Amino acid sequence: MHEPKVVRQTSKSEVLGHPGKEKLEMPLKGATLVLACFAVLCVSRLQAQRAGQWVPGQYGLNAGVVPDPGFTYENLAVNYSASTLNDSNGNRIQNITGTYSFWAEENILMYVPKFKILGAKLFPYIELAYANGSLVADLAVAPGANLKLAGGGSGYGDTYVQPAALAWTFKRADVNVAYAFVAPTGRYSAGARNNISSGYWGNIVNAGATVYLTKNKGTSANLFCVWETHGKKMGSDQTPGQAFTTEWGLGQALPLKKDFSRLLQLGLVGYDQWQISDNGGTTTVGGVVVPASTLPYYSFHGIGVQSNLIFPKKTLAFFFKYYDNYAARARAQGRTFVFGGSWTLKIPKPAHAQQ
Repeated sequence: MHEPKVVRQTSKSEVLGHPGKEKLEMPLKGATLVLACFAVLCVSRLQAQRAGQWVPGQYGLNAGVVPDPGFTYENLAVNYSASTLNDSNGNRIQNITGTYSFWAEENILMYVPKFKILGAKLFPYIELAYANGSLVADLAVAPGANLKLAGGGSGYGDTYVQPAALAWTFKRADVNVAYAFVAPTGRYSAGARNNISSGYWGNIVNAGATVYLTKNKGTSANLFCVWETHGKKMGSDQTPGQAFTTEWGLGQALPLKKDFSRLLQLGLVGYDQWQISDNGGTTTVGGVVVPASTLPYYSFHGIGVQSNLIFPKKTLAFFFKYYDNYAARARAQGRTFVFGGSWTLKIPKPAHAQQ
């Protein structure tokens, strides 16, 4: 590659897995050492979110890259599915079988103005999501006796708004930092089994970086970090614990045409998410009210691959990612597929600059 900015020019056209936060309640989480209680919580994953509002897999390659000035639209679809529920030690709970899955369709609208602040581009955006999830669980309560549980729903999810965001470009790196909040705009009713919303407000601080390992910027190392805090859940005294997420990627861009009008980017990607503070309030497990702080902390980790097809001159890109959730504690363990595309309508340059 000879064009030093070829990857960056597509910028968030490569939004290869951008900020969308699945607002459908994330996976099942075991709450106690009693198997029956785990089964109850399987259903509660769809009615009382205890995992973070940020669903890993949003970022991978180009984590620090932001589009050129203009309007960017991105469509991102995420599918998570699991058939294993782990205890707080990361071991599969043998007495429970079933499936948990969700689809989320994210529509991201971003605006990057021409002016800068502190030498940084601004990139505020809003994300609108539609989600569909289901849970079917089968608990062996005794020899020859099974307890079947089910839940699920579909509809408009929570709304992610990022009003403050700054991005800097350096010779061998792109870096950004932002604040966002999650508004519980989806359907939610305490105790219901078809909730789509998390049922509470969230605050998110995130930062991303892409470091170019070669002069032509074809090879890159990427890291994206998310810290989220949560408000009290509607209709209850529960406050989900804070969560911290890292997403990373190591990628290589290859020109498919000599004029760099078509690029293929391939990479290894992964994520890690941990609960980092106690849940607040109380919760009901098996009909018994217990302090929410007694629930075990969840964590899960994934690794996978990403491919991007980029058209720099058209400011258009398509992406696909697959993650294997290779380890999980106090929650479900499965796999994630992410795919979609983005397009940027650039702000026209002044006439004298085009001449």
